[in-house]
Amino acid sequence: MRVAVVGTSGSGKSTFARALAARIGAPHVELDAINWQADWRDLNTHDVPEFRRRVAAAVEAPAWVSEGNYSKVRDLVLARATHLVWLDYPRLLTVRRVLWRSFARAITKRELWPGTGNREEFRRWLDKEHPIRWAWDTYDERRAAYAVLFEAPEAAHLSKHRLRRPQEAQPLLERLAARPA
Repeated sequence: MRVAVVGTSGSGKSTFARALAARIGAPHVELDAINWQADWRDLNTHDVPEFRRRVAAAVEAPAWVSEGNYSKVRDLVLARATHLVWLDYPRLLTVRRVLWRSFARAITKRELWPGTGNREEFRRWLDKEHPIRWAWDTYDERRAAYAVLFEAPEAAHLSKHRLRRPQEAQPLLERLAARPA
């Protein structure tokens, strides 16, 4: 089983993907961890060929659960995926989650991706690219894009699951974990 998990910032992609990967005994492919390098340098902007190479290598595995929203590698992920999970939760819920996550990360000063030195800082909260603003500003656009993706030819081979409430996540985790790989 190879599952791609998508959704806006704060939807719970990482939590869902980690839980599913653990349940099915597959690697968790965190696209943010592949993308973000030291000093907040992102491969998605600065070295797309390297980003694609790393993602292609990660999704070559026979089983995995990925999470992330990078359009520049979506074709690689979807071509290998067997399932697509869209966490399509309400805007206020996702923004509340991003606020809480950002606050906790800023207080603990925990490194976000080992070896990068990247940490959450309160002073960056108003940046246009910060997840708080990103989650709010791009919510409608992302919902529309995922609706199109669900109907797109490149996703026709996938078993698709659109969750509209967090209460639907646990039952889907159990159903997917009960399926043979």
